[in-house]
Amino acid sequence: QVQVVESGGGLVQAGGSLRLSCAASGRTFSSYAMGWFRQAPGKEREFVAAISRNGGRTGRTYYVDSVKGRFTISRDNAKNTVYLQMNSLKPEDTAVYYCAADRDYDLALSWSEYDYWGQGTQVTVSS
Repeated sequence: QVQVVESGGGLVQAGGSLRLSCAASGRTFSSYAMGWFRQAPGKEREFVAAISRNGGRTGRTYYVDSVKGRFTISRDNAKNTVYLQMNSLKPEDTAVYYCAADRDYDLALSWSEYDYWGQGTQVTVSS
């Protein structure tokens, strides 16, 4: 069983930056693919970014087109933590952001592939 806890959300003006953190429990953190998803009011949960397992700081990454060039996912296996650096934020980035861990795939892009989820952290971008 893995528990993940997100932090770092908040209110920021358009064009600003935030860094989300996701702390995971367990001694096998490096063996989990990690991902970030988001859900805006009235919308379905959306994939944002993913990083492969065992990749450390240079793990393979994948992003939804709308955040490419603005968001960066990274992980620090020594700290059992994955990050989402969000720059040039836009009002349409406003959502609850969720961190998830997957034990079966090297890199997981679909919410259905993930096994463990955090409670989410709110990100609000004002115009």
